[in-house]
This record gives sequence, structure tokens and C-alpha cells, in this order.
Amino acid sequence: MKKQFNNFVEVERMLQFLDIQDVTTKRQKANGTREFKLPVKDQYSGEIHVASFASGYVRRTKAGGHCPSWQLNKTKKVPPTKDYKWSSIERILIPNEQDRLEYLISFCLKNYYIGQANMLSNGNFIPKWKHEDKLKDVVRDFGAIKGEITELKVIANGHRYNVI
Repeated sequence: MKKQFNNFVEVERMLQFLDIQDVTTKRQKANGTREFKLPVKDQYSGEIHVASFASGYVRRTKAGGHCPSWQLNKTKKVPPTKDYKWSSIERILIPNEQDRLEYLISFCLKNYYIGQANMLSNGNFIPKWKHEDKLKDVVRDFGAIKGEITELKVIANGHRYNVI
């Protein structure tokens, strides 16, 4: 794994910068687990919790811990053996805590911060296709009222956008 941060101080600083809150319980801490709450919500307006386990796993967990978790570790294909005739998938464990936290930060940036950039601040999820369909409906309805529209321009924050 490529080193992104030099030490734990930089990892903790990045967690703080991304507003990722440590919500580790005393029991989890004793077991070597660290759980975090992200400031973004999923498409169902639910909280996103992720955790780093001493066993080497990195998982997305549910708030409250009463639902199954998703493993976030990378995988590798394992060839068949004499005892098991089919190939299988195995998780690649990350034994070092700093490496797990670095992987967790990278995964969250890619999948929850950037990947869900179309989520509004109030937690509503708007898929791109739904936005485009609604925009077409508005343009169609406006065109039906005013006559045929040849072009539509919108000015927002001093920037002009051509919608059609």
C-alpha cells in the first residue's frame, strides 16, 4: 500500500479536516476497534459509520450496530485447491492500524464524499437522471405556455448557463 501520510498525527488531522467524528465506544476501544461517523448521509438519509478493526478489516457499519456491516477491504481471487474445486474471493487484510485508517480515509473520500456529491446539504438524494428529466419537463411546460423555445439561459451567482 502506498504511504499517503507520514504518521498518526497526519491521519488524525485528515480525519478532523474531513469532519469525520470518532464515535468509538469503550468496549470497541478495548477490542482495538475504531468507529467513525461521516458528516454525509447515504441516499436514504441514514448516517454513514465506518470502522477499523484490529483483525485487519475495514467495514461500513450501521449506526447502533444492529445491522450487518459491509466489508470495504480490497479482494483477491484465490485459485481452486485439492479440497475445494472452485476459485474463491478473499479479503486482503490490513494489519497496521495507520494503514487501515489511511485506506478508510481514501475509501470515504472516493465513495462517500466525491461519489455522493449530488446529495444536497439537507440529505436529499437527487440522481442525475431524475434532475435531467425534471429539467426537460420544466422546459417543455414553459415552452407550451410561451410558444416554442429556441434557447433558455439561466444566470446563477453571476454565471450564465445555457440550458438548451
